Amino acid sequence: MDLQACIFDLDGVIVDTAMYHYLAWKRLAAELGIVLTEEYNERLKGVSRFDSLNLILALKGISLTDEEKNQLAEKKNKWFVDYIHSMTEKNIYPGVQPLISDLKKAGIRTALASSSKNAFTVLRQLGMLHQFDAIVDGNMIINTKPHPEIFTKTAGLLNVPPDKCLVIEDAAAGVEAAKAAGMSCVGIGDSAILHQADLVVSHVSEISLEKLRSIKLTDKT
Repeated sequence: MDLQACIFDLDGVIVDTAMYHYLAWKRLAAELGIVLTEEYNERLKGVSRFDSLNLILALKGISLTDEEKNQLAEKKNKWFVDYIHSMTEKNIYPGVQPLISDLKKAGIRTALASSSKNAFTVLRQLGMLHQFDAIVDGNMIINTKPHPEIFTKTAGLLNVPPDKCLVIEDAAAGVEAAKAAGMSCVGIGDSAILHQADLVVSHVSEISLEKLRSIKLTDKT
């Protein structure tokens, strides 16, 4: 296997910021008279802030102007940023740092591709900014997952062909985006949800360099 680059998602792969997103969205939903359950919140994973808000508003058939939506989205984001400022390197999932270290020792490039517009803030809190050869966040793309733009852009910054890249994702939209970009993908979570992935594990700590190298890369032909 000729793996040249490994691209990590952020939320649910490197750290659990999903919890803070849920708390912020739930708080906003409550102000609108909407009960946001953890089950429904699964639909928001890997989805842009604006699209997430639309999904929440749809629960009660609320129609708002784009300006009103922007104000609500910014309110949610402020709460989220307040939450993540309490994060430290102790919040990094077990197994992440050893895996990145092994990839670097093997000469495999590492990158982060997250739809979050706060990815740089989170990485700074975790002390991980220097660990990636390329970082692409929600501020750098037009189309969010499941569109492949974020991954094709990341591959371009790495100067690595998509078929030599492997993505680690925890959301169905992210797995779909990786496959649409012509990349192989490891899913973290439920195999029934992440069935498009080439391999599904329950936690990032189950991923090793040897396991990644055993995956047959997507054939671009």
